[in-house]
Amino acid sequence: MSVPWWSTGARRDVVPLGHPVDPRRRGRGTRADQTRPSPADALACIRAAARRSANAKQKTLLKGIVVAAAGALVLSGCAGGGGSGASTADGEPIVVSSVNALSGAGTFPEASEAAQAVFDDYNANGGLDGRPIEYNIFDDKGDPATASQVAREAVENGSVALVGGASALDCEVNHAYYEENDILSVQGTGVDPYCFSTPNISPTNAGPYIDTELSLTYGSEVLGLEKICGLLAIEGSTRDAYQEAIDNWSAATGNELAMLDDTLTYATADYTPYVVQIKEAGCDAVYGNMIEPGIVGLLNASEAQGLDVSFLLLTSGYSEQLASQVTYTGQGIYTAAEFAPYTDESVSGNEDWAALMDEHGINKTAFAQGGYLAAMHFIEVIEGIDGDITRESVNEALRGMTEPIESTMTGTPWIFGPGDSHGSNTAGWPIGILPGETTWSAVADDWIFASNTAE
Repeated sequence: MSVPWWSTGARRDVVPLGHPVDPRRRGRGTRADQTRPSPADALACIRAAARRSANAKQKTLLKGIVVAAAGALVLSGCAGGGGSGASTADGEPIVVSSVNALSGAGTFPEASEAAQAVFDDYNANGGLDGRPIEYNIFDDKGDPATASQVAREAVENGSVALVGGASALDCEVNHAYYEENDILSVQGTGVDPYCFSTPNISPTNAGPYIDTELSLTYGSEVLGLEKICGLLAIEGSTRDAYQEAIDNWSAATGNELAMLDDTLTYATADYTPYVVQIKEAGCDAVYGNMIEPGIVGLLNASEAQGLDVSFLLLTSGYSEQLASQVTYTGQGIYTAAEFAPYTDESVSGNEDWAALMDEHGINKTAFAQGGYLAAMHFIEVIEGIDGDITRESVNEALRGMTEPIESTMTGTPWIFGPGDSHGSNTAGWPIGILPGETTWSAVADDWIFASNTAE
């Protein structure tokens, strides 16, 4: 197993490993040629029309975008702008749903909110030949019994697919039910291992296990950290999957964790005993998989106990909200973002997504990026279907994919396709909150890739 392939231009004083460019990347930032207007073009047109009156400078720029895409956009009824010229979809709805953790100890609301925003804009522009997408969002409350119940409601309400969901246990609890009822899920945020190892689910994100390997590898191979302690919050059957990721890192780099405590949960409030344990072990870094509240708790306890180390986290902690709450960074907070970093202006690719989140008042997080892409990919797939949009035709289109969908927001393109498991996103972009700073910024100039996906 080879070491993950790293980009060749790190920023500041970080020295990267030198590896060739991943040959599987099909030109990041481009999309395959299409014979019909893409959802991205249609949404760009909607946003341009919505902002035309905002200021003259922006109006001129966006007009240029519309003119450049006019040949395609006219087919979608979008050429010339929106406003009074935009249509409203009023035909028979295309029903889709998602199962999400909207309440409970660990919540991921932005994924479904972002998917809803995509569908709302799409419907405002006429939908699919006048048919709107009706989006039903279900809350599993972080409870297995509730997750099972709402999955049945989602499937039985006539949904042609599940799109944009984000839950810590949906895939584990419901994957067999989805297979029995032959419904496919384009997951906005895959969390538990069944999101990446079953035939009916294809997430847009890399997931916490690849993210674990990438963050650890960045810590040991680029930052030069020699004694990393680990803290794991375990939900459901995730323990073995995290261990496999740690083992992949060990096999690729020759390093091992100095200590690993897996007794945390998402609801852990007091991190003091864990910080004391890490300090006594003499570690120079902490790897952790907690989400925002837990990260804040870990950092506060570290500051109180005088633990001055680097923190290697997962994309679940990447948000502007977290950066605004942080008062202590130790030797720096790092992660490998599963989508293109949106807090660093030097990294492009998120412009359409960011504009849509601002329009709809949605917090910018990696979960929102995943939900957005899930909805965008779904729209692109159904726009290529000849005939009625049914569960059967959507399944055929998704399973029949032979070419992946490119995105400027990911390091590898997304595809559903056939197969017993799906995990298209295998890249991360190293980012960090450096000592003395209060914002996330890129600490490398390109994507890095998981070892088991490198050629």
